[in-house]
Amino acid sequence: MNIETHKLTRSFRRAQAVGGVDLSVGEGVFGLLGPNGAGKTTLLRMLATVIPPSSGTLRLLSHQPATAAERRRIRRCLGYLPQSLGYYPSFTVHEFVEYFALLKEIPPRRLARAVDDAIEQVGLGDRAGSKLRTLSGGMLRRAGIAQAIVNDPQVLLLDEPTAGLDPEQRVELRALLREIGARATVVVSTHLVEDVAAACDEVALMLAGKIIFTGTPAELTAHGDDTAVGDAPLERGYTAIMTRARS
Repeated sequence: MNIETHKLTRSFRRAQAVGGVDLSVGEGVFGLLGPNGAGKTTLLRMLATVIPPSSGTLRLLSHQPATAAERRRIRRCLGYLPQSLGYYPSFTVHEFVEYFALLKEIPPRRLARAVDDAIEQVGLGDRAGSKLRTLSGGMLRRAGIAQAIVNDPQVLLLDEPTAGLDPEQRVELRALLREIGARATVVVSTHLVEDVAAACDEVALMLAGKIIFTGTPAELTAHGDDTAVGDAPLERGYTAIMTRARS
């Protein structure tokens, strides 16, 4: 498994954001679904080695990110799109992606091709020379995805990747995630059930810092009431589990 956690927790002062999460994730697209404030972003930040756990164990690509050397080894094989990505407005799209490629220590002989390929994969080839400050919100999000995939990561972590994308771009991104998931582990954190339905092989529901369900989208659908009207079957399954968990 590329990602393994056992009783993983993270607290901020007296507030516990993540409480005892057990996960085992291999290749494919894994959806982390839940409402805002469920702890998804905090969990993803731990998986991305941005913040350490308060307790529990975490293994990424068979390494524990306990030392600087181990974190550096992991980050070479990791792609991460945070919910809010900082950037220099005067950078071009190409400069922005190249900057992250250099941070990930992509060899010089592969650098130019890797940057160009990542930009093309997110549909920004014709905007590679554009300043980031001139881009729309959706284009900025796609530039953020480009930097996350520039090193062809073995583990790709995306926090709300479809935010700001139009429907056609969402369809294209989901297809890209499925393509990457055929050879790597992709974790998509989202509050949108349709993202999980369209792209994910497996899904975990998160509420109040805890995982309350793990299974396939079909298994999640089975928890819904087939006689209900209005929502899609997967949406009904999600709503049913969340309602029971809150009661």
